[in-house]
This record gives sequence, C-alpha cells and structure tokens, in this order.
Amino acid sequence: MRPPDSWQKARVTLAIAAVTALAWALAAISGYQGLIATWGGFIPARLSGATANMALAPLFLTPLTATLIHGGLLHLLLNLMVLLFCGRAAEAIVGPRLFLILYVVGAYAAAAAQYAAGPHVTAPMVGASGAISAVIGAYAILFGRNRVAVANPRLAVALNALWLAVAWVAIQYLIGLMLRMDGIDVAVAAHVGGFLAGLALARPFFLWHWRKA
Repeated sequence: MRPPDSWQKARVTLAIAAVTALAWALAAISGYQGLIATWGGFIPARLSGATANMALAPLFLTPLTATLIHGGLLHLLLNLMVLLFCGRAAEAIVGPRLFLILYVVGAYAAAAAQYAAGPHVTAPMVGASGAISAVIGAYAILFGRNRVAVANPRLAVALNALWLAVAWVAIQYLIGLMLRMDGIDVAVAAHVGGFLAGLALARPFFLWHWRKA
C-alpha cells in the first residue's frame, strides 16, 4: 500500500501536532518546565502509592498530559516530524476517529510499559514518543514493504516493522544522551509499549474503517 500524499485527511494529525507544539511553547515561555514536567508527567511510583508534596495532575490523565511536555526543542521537533510523516498516512487509512483512539491508546500503552519496567521510578516520563510509537507501529503494518529476503510476506512485514522500531528507539536514545545533562532519560519501555499497541491495532482499525467499502 502506498502512503497518501494529501494533508486533507490528516486533520487530527495536524491538530495533535499544533496542540503539542503550543503546549511546549507555553511551557518554555513560562520558565517552569521542570515544575510542569513533574505536574503533568507520568510518574510510575504514583501507581505504587508514592505521593508528592505538591499538587499534581490526576494520575489517570498523566499518560496524556505527558505527551504535551518535552525535554527540549530538539525532542519536540523530532517527535513532530515523525508524527506528521507517519500520522498523515495512517490517519488517511484508518480515519480520524480511529487514529485519535490509536494515539490515545498508544499513550496509555506506553505508560503501562514504563510502569512495568520500573514501578517505583519517581522521575516523570514526558514526551509524545510513546503515543507516536503507536502511530509508527500502525504505519509499519499498513505500509511496510517486503524488502526482506524471506518467503513469508507476513514475516517480511514483521521484520520491517522491527527494524523501524529499533531505528526509532535508537534515535530517541541518541537524543536522550544529549538531554541527559538536564536529567532527562529516554523511556525505552514506553516506546516499545506504544509500538506494540500500534502493531496490534493497525489491521483491526483498517478493517473496521473500510468495513462498508
């Protein structure tokens, strides 16, 4: 399947990108990025009963509020670039409503995976990378090409998806190395969780969207 070239069917993708960019800009202007990250980031230890001495966003919302908080401009730009590239194509295939559900489920799957990897971690997880990983997973299934020398086409798509996931996590890790001086680490488990959610939902969403075609 060839990715669509039009932006007309990518309104949800564009809206998510715009809101995410605006949220980062407002946080940067305020000068309270650290406090905002703590307030709205997903903190695994909160699920384990840990509390903080400050008001925090409702725990059940933090997988979503965390997607609006980024560690820096480079972190934001990379996420938006990948979101726009993969999101435009995926949204055109599964439709705006299912694409929004895909993004939200990806955010929560990322948070769940991050909790499973470190339930007592007190550092906030921030960034849209987990939710975007779900978009990448869906893109890999919907548009993956058989470029791997294996006879089984499904296995070829799976291998291509795996390579895309590894590349995405590797790029995020390299950016994390640059951000580590500010105390920001890459949530690899969150990326894997979001990506797996995208892999699982891509085909069912595709079939549901085109069920009456």
